[in-house]
Amino acid sequence: MNRLEFISCLAASSALLSACNSPSVTQQPQIAEHYISDAASVGFDIEPLPSGAAAQQWLATYSSQGKTAKFRIELGASKPLNGKESLDFDFESGQGKFIAEPESDASVLLADLKKALQAKKFPTKVKRANILPFVFVSFGKNQSQSVGGGFSTKPAGNWTPIKIFIGDEEHEGQVFLNLNPVIKKGQFSMKDPDYGDTVLAQLAQVL
Repeated sequence: MNRLEFISCLAASSALLSACNSPSVTQQPQIAEHYISDAASVGFDIEPLPSGAAAQQWLATYSSQGKTAKFRIELGASKPLNGKESLDFDFESGQGKFIAEPESDASVLLADLKKALQAKKFPTKVKRANILPFVFVSFGKNQSQSVGGGFSTKPAGNWTPIKIFIGDEEHEGQVFLNLNPVIKKGQFSMKDPDYGDTVLAQLAQVL
């Protein structure tokens, strides 16, 4: 399903947020949060950067085995999706981009992403890019991580689950990009193993 098909039918599908069974999360008690890892995700650190009024930007860092990958994440202004269910659950869409950082060594990050996304092959002959644009759909705010993956409104937390669409129509991939600015953590999480190779090849351009 491409991004247009997904967005057009999102309002009719509650399965995308099976854990979210309440439109209101502001009255839910919050918990002391810590990052919960799972086999289908790769977490990384984020630090806020100065941003314009219509955009939010973070510096993402992933350090492992003596290698450090750095890249920036920018989310532009978003708008609510049409449909009662989308409005009830605060579904919004917008455009964003990954921005390459100099002296980033993403070799370990890409290897860990290959495993988490269940990609079948490691990208070769990668053409580096300074910017990788994407379309995003966010699935509400103030959510907490669930053990084993996923998010829930009960108890409330500070995560915003986001699905991103990267690549062109013929080679489009989907992956979750989940953000928690309070504990300064981000997460790439698998949407579907069929997208593994495409997503990994796209991300290799800027990570």
